[in-house]
Amino acid sequence: MPFIDSKISIPVSREKRENLKADLGRAISIVNKPEGFLMLGFEDNYDLYMGGKKLDKGAFVSVKLFGSASAREYNAMTAEICRIFKERLGIPGSAVYITYQGINDWGWDGKNF
Repeated sequence: MPFIDSKISIPVSREKRENLKADLGRAISIVNKPEGFLMLGFEDNYDLYMGGKKLDKGAFVSVKLFGSASAREYNAMTAEICRIFKERLGIPGSAVYITYQGINDWGWDGKNF
């Protein structure tokens, strides 16, 4: 039950969204979650500021998981998300913030896990 929500400061075409979807779908296995349950959200043209300055290219990525993962897995996931955003969108890792949240109560299909 993972959800990856990305707020991105640049426009993201349908093709780039599809590439991000595929890449993040593969990456989610790093934290031992299946792509089959992965939900993604993309919000582009989002105003992001870092250190009081507007970012031309930047992203804020929120990763929510049913349960949790280890620090090692989160580290590996951060490296992979930064690589994906650099490769697909030209956003440097220094302009990507990522948060992780483990959730104990998660509902789906009329029931909770």
